[in-house]
Amino acid sequence: MPSSALRQGPTFLSVACLLVLWQIAAAFGHSALLPGPIDVARTIGVEALHGPLLGDLAITMARVVLGFAISMAIGTVLGIVLGRFPLADRLAYPWVLILLNAPALVVIVLCYLWLGLTEAALLVAVALSKVPAVVVSLREGARQFDADLTEMARSFRFGPWRTLRHVLMPQLAPYCLAAARNGLALIWKIVLVAELIGRPDGIGFELQTSFQLFDIERVLAYATAFVGCLLLIEMLALAPADRHILRWRR
Repeated sequence: MPSSALRQGPTFLSVACLLVLWQIAAAFGHSALLPGPIDVARTIGVEALHGPLLGDLAITMARVVLGFAISMAIGTVLGIVLGRFPLADRLAYPWVLILLNAPALVVIVLCYLWLGLTEAALLVAVALSKVPAVVVSLREGARQFDADLTEMARSFRFGPWRTLRHVLMPQLAPYCLAAARNGLALIWKIVLVAELIGRPDGIGFELQTSFQLFDIERVLAYATAFVGCLLLIEMLALAPADRHILRWRR
């Protein structure tokens, strides 16, 4: 068995235990309020083949990926600037704290009121809610730069690109990965709320429709399908990136 499969073994076992406990709870509960994983899986299949699940899933994932990319790009640049230049930090950090503590729901509502019920408003709301957290993480990473390594790179005339590649990025990489993990966990929640409030498509919109119909099985089906996609992103992208960063820093 490949070593990667061995590493993922405990994860798959944990998910299997969760599904078994869920099925047992549903069987003993005998309640329409808690359908079992088999019923939910059947609903996922029906919605994928005959319903809007795949289309809405693609729309929501596109919003999550785009919002994630925008937030990480802006937050990384601002975080490094604030971490390296104390004056800029003193001037901008109160703004960061205000946005960091502003409720995401309030930000979403205000963006919709100011910009209308548009895709741009959704992406602005996502960025305003997530960028401050990225800034905080990368700001701390930029503050931890090893001055001796930077001086060594200057002495050996590495140049800007080699200094960034071999000196600065290995030091920033763990902070970037932590911000990415936290960002993904936060952004998809914000996107779903924004879709529920003001968009005519996406997983959030379908959850709102199912809630109005009190269709708990459909709510769990759409939520499970979406969370499954995010788990795949974690296993196929973030976890390998984590291992690569560990090897890179060695």
